Amino acid sequence: MKLVPLLVAAALLVAAVVRRRRLTPTKLAAGAVILAGLLLYGTGVVQPPNLKDLIAGIGSTLGPYTYVFVGVAAFLETGAFVGLIAPGETTVIVGGVIAGQGEIDIVWLIAIVWACAVAGDTASFFLGRRLGREFLLAHGPRVRITRERLEHVERFFEHHGGKTILIGRFVGLVRAVAPFIAGASKMRYRRFAPYDILGAGLWGTTFCVLGYVFWQSFDQVADYAGKGAFALGTVILLVAGSVAGYRRLRHEQGRARARAWLHTQAQRPLLRPAARVLRPLVFSVAIPAWERARRPLRFTSERFTPGELGLELTSLVAIAAVGAFATVALALELGAATPYTLGDLRALELAGDVRSGPLDDVARAVAQLGSGPAVYVLVGLAAVVIAARGRAIEAAVLVAGLLATTIVLHVLKGAEERVRPAGALVETSSSSFPSGHAAYAVAWVAVAIALARAVPSAAGRVAVVGGAVLVAVAIGATRVYLRAHFVSDVVAGWGMAAAVFALCAIAGLVVAHLRQTSRS
Repeated sequence: MKLVPLLVAAALLVAAVVRRRRLTPTKLAAGAVILAGLLLYGTGVVQPPNLKDLIAGIGSTLGPYTYVFVGVAAFLETGAFVGLIAPGETTVIVGGVIAGQGEIDIVWLIAIVWACAVAGDTASFFLGRRLGREFLLAHGPRVRITRERLEHVERFFEHHGGKTILIGRFVGLVRAVAPFIAGASKMRYRRFAPYDILGAGLWGTTFCVLGYVFWQSFDQVADYAGKGAFALGTVILLVAGSVAGYRRLRHEQGRARARAWLHTQAQRPLLRPAARVLRPLVFSVAIPAWERARRPLRFTSERFTPGELGLELTSLVAIAAVGAFATVALALELGAATPYTLGDLRALELAGDVRSGPLDDVARAVAQLGSGPAVYVLVGLAAVVIAARGRAIEAAVLVAGLLATTIVLHVLKGAEERVRPAGALVETSSSSFPSGHAAYAVAWVAVAIALARAVPSAAGRVAVVGGAVLVAVAIGATRVYLRAHFVSDVVAGWGMAAAVFALCAIAGLVVAHLRQTSRS
């Protein structure tokens, strides 16, 4: 039975070769080799290797180097356009399968794939920024990319580039070229980055977990991946239809035409019975529900789309996703079996190598900037200044973010109960994970972002926020230097606080929108 379809395929191959008028020896040799292979496989003389055993062998051979293999593949897919030749999902799924076999850790695999995918997209983006437009203008006509079409693409990315980057991450061809085209079309990186971070995180997590969960049957994984691609295509079509319907119905004139069309269709003899049932649902339920949902949908669309209201929500969601992942990943990684990471031990060794008396005093002074009392005073003063300028919601976000950070910090400390490093140079108490000073240090960045709105120049705003980031990094570094925390404690503190402040800022955006809506 297996021989019949293979013979048919061989016949089609021979017919395709014969139809070619110019038969070179190379083409004839290639056709003969393919035909012989098909016949040998069909007769059972040659059997393909067992895919499960093959992957198991790869995992045992590579071991920890699987991280490098999968990470490099994730980077090269867009960074070097390898995705035009081979889809990256396969490599990522293989990494997940190897993690399911216990050779590597799934959490670190997701982190590496995420970071490498973003790095590859960024490299492709700036390559397009530097060479893309001139390259496309010079070589584009060969593939029917004219100046007019390029300008059309530039306008498209200006209005829909973010959504293309996010959804296109799951579509092989789009994923391989979208960052390059985004850079070539002069899309701003600050608009590109939030969508790319979210898309790469969702993509990497999805296919790593898919391979990890179904590692015992790679064929089953591939089947699910194919079905997932079909489902994604269906979702994209539904979303596109919904967007088209929204654009037609957002104006009263469009809604009037829709009512007239429905009334005309209801008069048709075959549709009258259905119209008697559907008309009340459409005019009494669906249309009123649409009117109630129209403003929230418009708010969400504008917040996730470059336009009048910018990319605040998209950027905040990206920050919350990265921060939450870092915290949860480290919390899952650290346990009785692996109480420390290699970075934890290496950082303590480096701190010991550079330790000196004057440096100890400087480290203690810097660390005090991340203490609870100092940060509460900082946030309190900043909230008063910001509220006095008429920005009460931003002031409330700062206060709520700090209070929520304190609550989550103590919950995590109680849940983890990690022992601190031996030989601390300062007084310590409670659990080591996560670092309270590192978490409170994020408040410096949040305050800087809020205050930077009053700085007139872009360079000044960058200087204010950049200075706050350096303060936060210095506070975290001093806690490792003083042997009060491990590096993983500090990273988890930063990630947790960043996620909490981002979520509070999202709530502030929603409240501001509701207040503005109620006034209008």
